Amino acid sequence: MKKLKRSGRLVDMTYYLLQHPHEVISLSRFSERYHSAKSSISEDLVIVKEIFEEEGYGSLLTIPGASGGVTFIPRMNNKDAAGLVDRLIQQLSDPERILPGGYLYMMDLLGNPRLMHEIGRLFASVLADKQIDAVLTVATKGIPLAYAVGHYLDVPVRIVRRDLRVMEGSMVSINYVSGSSKRVQTMTLARRSLAPGARVFVIDDFMKAGGTLKGMVDLLEEFEADLVAVGVLTESVGVEERLIDDYISITRLSEMNIRDRTIQIEAGNVLEKVKDR
Repeated sequence: MKKLKRSGRLVDMTYYLLQHPHEVISLSRFSERYHSAKSSISEDLVIVKEIFEEEGYGSLLTIPGASGGVTFIPRMNNKDAAGLVDRLIQQLSDPERILPGGYLYMMDLLGNPRLMHEIGRLFASVLADKQIDAVLTVATKGIPLAYAVGHYLDVPVRIVRRDLRVMEGSMVSINYVSGSSKRVQTMTLARRSLAPGARVFVIDDFMKAGGTLKGMVDLLEEFEADLVAVGVLTESVGVEERLIDDYISITRLSEMNIRDRTIQIEAGNVLEKVKDR
């Protein structure tokens, strides 16, 4: 890269940090990239840090030592988090989304890259202080959420499937009971997906009784991996038996009347967890 003026350096540095969350970036790398002295780079980073924190984009942490540098930790402030949740509530409250069985049509939201980007940032904000090695979800509707979170945490995404895939090598399979239908089903994950001791965030788009999420949690035991947290985009309340007790939810389906075509969506517990930070 050619030598830039300070204004250009600040723009490129900001973009670079935003594209490399949770990655330790040495001062030497920035110094070589911009052909500038480390003292100048340090001054630039102070400016970027102030703006990031004032505007609620996240925090810029300094890591001391010869191998140290800076790392960008994405966060979402209370105001932005509440605004995102309110927008989701409005979109999900349309009675036309009601599907048989008490489910919501959400494919349009899951297929919206910008919306998934924001939701991923919100989950990553709640998980910012936790060490996470991978994000785990089940095919197919949880995949957009998982990749959004994985991007902000800078960790790989692992996908559980309900069928065997030859191209993924040897698989680990378990049977689990669907919380809503009470049917026994099978889920599989490639054996090389998770290392023993890996710290995992499990996520899905919708939780009714939590059978699928419980199956993924049980699957982690087969890999000797550790569960850090569970997240869902929308949970359904009023379920007689919930198989997952501790989780992060963005929205909550509190009431649905299929006959009258009425629906009530409210905020999940995520705002309580954002306030803790």
